[in-house]
Amino acid sequence: MMSSNKGKEIIEGSSRSVTAVVGVENPPRLSRYESQKRRDWITFGQYLRNRRPPVAISQCNANHVLDFLGYLDQFGKTKVHLQGCRFFGQPEPPGPCACSLRQAWGSLDALIGRLRAAYEENGGSPETNPFANGAIRIYLREVRDSQAKARGIPYKKKKKKKNPLKGNEDNSSFPTQQT
Repeated sequence: MMSSNKGKEIIEGSSRSVTAVVGVENPPRLSRYESQKRRDWITFGQYLRNRRPPVAISQCNANHVLDFLGYLDQFGKTKVHLQGCRFFGQPEPPGPCACSLRQAWGSLDALIGRLRAAYEENGGSPETNPFANGAIRIYLREVRDSQAKARGIPYKKKKKKKNPLKGNEDNSSFPTQQT
């Protein structure tokens, strides 16, 4: 019985951390964004490997990215009403319908941003980045507009707030020194 507690007592009684006893350093904790970016990159890589025939990241193009976004729609949670649906254009439909669930535009936009960054962080060139391709931007714009119409809420780009300190070059709010 004593031998089973011996190792436990050393770790608990020691001022050193468990990692110091084992001799393995823990890497710094990733931010939520970095963790999600890493998961997204791994998922995209798995998607390419599972294609028939498999596609190497270096051979990936905008069409593969568009196929991936279409594949992700099956896991979406956003009801997007079709033009023929009786609830098309209603922000809060009163009942159920047969329209499919899709990925929300904001989720796709954020995903592409993370994958765009991950591609370059993993050795890809900005000039060949398939996530930065114009076809992807057009697709995202079409998804955004169609989802806004389906909900009856037009998309309005948020205006950037002006920084009151940035435009104030004369610094008149600070006391000036008289010479």
